[in-house]
Amino acid sequence: MLDVLNKINSFLWGTPSLVLLFGTGLFLTIMLKGLQFKKLFYAFKLAFTKEPKSESSSESEGDISNFKTLMTALSATIGNGNIAGVATALTIGGPGAIFWMWIVGLLGMATKYAEALLAMKYRVKNKNGEYSGGPMYYVEKGLGSKWKWLAVAFAFFGAFAALGIGNSVQSNTIADVMTTSFHINNWVTGVVLAVLTGLIIFGGIQRISTVASFFVPIMAFLYIGGSLLIIGLNYDLIIPAFKLIFHYAFNPVAAAGGFAGIVISEAIRSGVSRGIFSNEAGLGTAALIAGNAKTDHPVKQALVAMTGTFIVTIIVCTMTGLVLIITGFWDPTGGAISGVQHAADLDGGALTSAAFGHALGIAGEYIVSFSVIFFGFSTIVGWYMYGEKCFEYLTGYRYILSYRLIYVIATGMGAVANLELVWAFADMSNALMMIPNLIALLLLYKVIVKETNHYFNEYLPGQMRSYSNRKAS
Repeated sequence: MLDVLNKINSFLWGTPSLVLLFGTGLFLTIMLKGLQFKKLFYAFKLAFTKEPKSESSSESEGDISNFKTLMTALSATIGNGNIAGVATALTIGGPGAIFWMWIVGLLGMATKYAEALLAMKYRVKNKNGEYSGGPMYYVEKGLGSKWKWLAVAFAFFGAFAALGIGNSVQSNTIADVMTTSFHINNWVTGVVLAVLTGLIIFGGIQRISTVASFFVPIMAFLYIGGSLLIIGLNYDLIIPAFKLIFHYAFNPVAAAGGFAGIVISEAIRSGVSRGIFSNEAGLGTAALIAGNAKTDHPVKQALVAMTGTFIVTIIVCTMTGLVLIITGFWDPTGGAISGVQHAADLDGGALTSAAFGHALGIAGEYIVSFSVIFFGFSTIVGWYMYGEKCFEYLTGYRYILSYRLIYVIATGMGAVANLELVWAFADMSNALMMIPNLIALLLLYKVIVKETNHYFNEYLPGQMRSYSNRKAS
């Protein structure tokens, strides 16, 4: 089955998909005049500070705040793709894969902005009074009923993908590290994860967003802090590490010893697929939670959502990549920079854990171990919301209980599944979600541009004038 999935992924992640992904991000960047670069600081301000009361409209509607929306999205996005995924990308594609992750991330900021904007504009209320948004709604309402097949395709693949990329991959990686670090059997980890997942997801979006808002800042601080410590202790290797990244982005990695070597196409494919896995730009997942945001204009939440891609790719993934390159643990024949020898059979989270352990001793291993646990579990919980929104669109809310049970079971089963098989399944699911969503974004680009222009040229200046007048009076 693994061979079959690999062949499917070779096709799905072939040239047409890469052109569609890069092309959409580049096209939206041009149409939005580089908004992700020009408005980045403003976007962070919206995400992490409270607006003046005079600027906060009483017409703001939604289920959770901008901050909780971002934290819920980050809980699903900052996961083991940033730890295990980056390690896998480096061992398959070499240091050059990091460069292509950056490109995917920078262009993907415009893509994620567009997804969240459309989700807010075309969101609907379900029977429970909660908002639902996502590609299936902006396809059906924005493009018309003749495109409903595309909406159904996304929802089907999304509900299916949640069981893989957001669930089984995470529990599998958690179980792998739990076995390596604490000698706990995979099935025990699977049972514990399944129980904890059930306790949270049966509490609905409010409980999920509350848990995410608590854990995400803590786990991000822990992991980034450990990474910065390693990088700081080896500051003289930072420039050589970046040189390797840029060099191998456009040059093949030569074979040495038992190392088979890496061609440029593998660096690109690994960087792109793992980049998408880590930041999810283009998958449409940001749109699935953005529709629940409490805000008075679609652009506000779109800007907040955009910051998630920057945090995940440019900060967290880069930290992981630099640690692996500086310690030499990306190269199974030994350290490319520092001459470190290590077990060639390590992969995923276990490889990153070994790199941290080499640099910081047992404390480093524990940093990664606990990061994998918290990152992975928060992703399982956050991705449930994505799967539920897709499943709800397909079947209605009355069958949600069945989906929750299936999701909990998949959490436990993922812990004992084959790692290569699970990753291959995740890559396939990503592509099958990405393609319908990117097509929709391209077809709706005029709406995206129109809403953006309205906000910055009319709505925001009006809000600022109102605030100034109230302050003066």
